[in-house]
Amino acid sequence: MSQTIAFQGFAGAYSDMACRKVFAGAQTLPCDTFDKAFLAVQEGLTDMAMIPVDNTLAGRVADVHRLLPQSNLHIVGEHFEPIGHALLGLPGAKIQDIKTVHSHIHALPQCQKVIQQYNLKQEVHADTAGAAQKIAEMNDPAHAAIASSLAAEIYNLDILQEDVQDADHNTTRFLILAREAHIPPPASDKTYITSFIFEVRNIPAALYKALGGFATNGVNMMKLESYVDENFQAAQFYADVIGHPEDKPLQLAMEELGFFAKEVILLGTYEAHPFRQRAK
Repeated sequence: MSQTIAFQGFAGAYSDMACRKVFAGAQTLPCDTFDKAFLAVQEGLTDMAMIPVDNTLAGRVADVHRLLPQSNLHIVGEHFEPIGHALLGLPGAKIQDIKTVHSHIHALPQCQKVIQQYNLKQEVHADTAGAAQKIAEMNDPAHAAIASSLAAEIYNLDILQEDVQDADHNTTRFLILAREAHIPPPASDKTYITSFIFEVRNIPAALYKALGGFATNGVNMMKLESYVDENFQAAQFYADVIGHPEDKPLQLAMEELGFFAKEVILLGTYEAHPFRQRAK
């Protein structure tokens, strides 16, 4: 029985492409919103979800970390997907005939060179693959979309030009979420990421003290982000650290964190993606 993976977006979105790359042969389930993608896993409609959390050009993906603590889902893996935008048109269309290009609000600024080269009018859509679907429905050779090669295949469009992105380092990090936690056994030749969310106590220098144990125990913190509440107070912090729960340094650091933080929620431990090594 093949696995089923939920993602946010239309069929052919970059999230869909990432799902198919990581889980070859899996069935993918498009979801209108991140909430629905989380819900698909919670209700057992899919085995897992792949959710984007960061992009090297667009930054943090909104809403995801807000949903994580209340989802009761666990991070079981990560994936880094290089984003290669393509200019898509109707079958037989010529790039010189294109007048308007359609895509996501983040994709259009990432492809300004080709847009300016052909003096194209820009139309914003909620999703790159949704833009490709719209082009197929419009059936007008004067309109094109910036989307993935997978979207071209799904919506029967021609790839008029590949790799139209301005920067080569456009990469999205995805988290793989499941209903059940899966902590891999430690191995000396593997690098592990442990992710968690915490709140600090209302005492002076609480955050400084809470994080001190990671420094003194030599635990590398790869990511730390704060999230404010409705009163614009720092309500929660999300962190990624290098280490396995069975590592003594991480155990000591987490123990010290517990003295100064409250509601520490472990989200998961998983093997670091090879992209982290290449990015060094």
